[in-house]
Amino acid sequence: MASTPVTQMARARSGEVTPEMKRVAAVEGMVPDDVRSEVAAGRLVIPANVNHAAKVLEPMGIGTSVTCKINANIGNSALESDIDTELEKLHLAVHYGADTVMDLSTGGDINQIREAIIDSSTVPIGTVPIYQAVQQVKRAEDLTAEMMLEVIEEQARQGVDYMTVHCGILLEHLPMTVDRITGIVSRGGSLMAQWMMFHHLQNPLYSEFDRLLDIAAEYDVTLSLGDSLRPGCLADACDDAQYAELRVLGELTERAWERDVQVMIEGPGHVPMHLIAENVEKQKEWCHGAPFYVLGPLVTDIAPGYDHITSAIGAAMMGWYGAAMLCYVTPKEHLGLPGPEDVRQGVIAYKIAAHAADVARGRPGARDRDDELSRARYAFDWEKQFKLSLDPERAREYHDETLGHDYYKTAEFCSMCGPKFCSMRITHQIEDGLKALS
Repeated sequence: MASTPVTQMARARSGEVTPEMKRVAAVEGMVPDDVRSEVAAGRLVIPANVNHAAKVLEPMGIGTSVTCKINANIGNSALESDIDTELEKLHLAVHYGADTVMDLSTGGDINQIREAIIDSSTVPIGTVPIYQAVQQVKRAEDLTAEMMLEVIEEQARQGVDYMTVHCGILLEHLPMTVDRITGIVSRGGSLMAQWMMFHHLQNPLYSEFDRLLDIAAEYDVTLSLGDSLRPGCLADACDDAQYAELRVLGELTERAWERDVQVMIEGPGHVPMHLIAENVEKQKEWCHGAPFYVLGPLVTDIAPGYDHITSAIGAAMMGWYGAAMLCYVTPKEHLGLPGPEDVRQGVIAYKIAAHAADVARGRPGARDRDDELSRARYAFDWEKQFKLSLDPERAREYHDETLGHDYYKTAEFCSMCGPKFCSMRITHQIEDGLKALS
């Protein structure tokens, strides 16, 4: 173990304003010491593994005191994808605005894939270590605590900035899932449940949590405490299982903070709109203000192929009520492994959700871009509209499908209304007439 403070939290509590904190302050328009105090309190995390920070990482902050962030998941499966494809997904995700990227690879040479991703990524990289650990055994029940901790340390040594660890699902929680429609939908959570049922022993990551903290403290890995019992459909939302685990995550948060380890809390995947505020309120209370990192949630279960939309609705509401980071969902959710175009659509949907949340939360300057684009729209400044768009390429592409000639880049209409029915063009004429009368 290091003899001097390593983690951002330890250094913040000692009064130090680190280069990473200064970078976050500059990006977010904050006073550096305010960033330091938020990190010290656990309300803001800066995922910056010491071994990634020494390479290409550009530090960023996750918490309600800064802008709402989004994460994009990439990663291969045992059936599909390779390093080049995953790097393409990484670059697309970052290009379109992902603030962090999680590598969820479950097949092939996982170490090699992850190393390539970390070496190429300027944004923090997250993983789910149990996905790699289970590849080393024939059956999940053959895993041992030592194997899991070895994988976690290996990934930490490589430079992973934050890890989803399924520490909060306990043996006594499992009977609570029996009457659910979709049971346990977390892959990592189901593997831990399978292990506990076979051995009739407590979750080894809960039992060995102090050893996990040793690793996290040494490399400054932010622990993303996984919601193994998140609801997988609307009917299962806010049940006893989900909330029992959330209370345990609050206990583990306090234990992590005692060791100066940064923590995020992961949130539910399917929640009807009228229960979203309740989820955020309970997380804030039970987990002591630690940043809330949510998957969606989907607000309806009837739209396979469009779950980037059903989930972005819930994500925007979660962000409005106080979630700190939104994990994207792509159109392929529940159907298949996302490809590059799915990554693009998922990232853009969630950039919309996060920005909408910042506007709703009244964050200073959040609406400036909206107002600027609106003025450009009213002025028929098409080039400026494209530039200010979250996806300039797509905006230009859709405009140019019908009005592609350069002449139409200054036209006072688009193909929806044409020159005769454009309301803004008519309004310009009304304004000119009023000015002439005055």
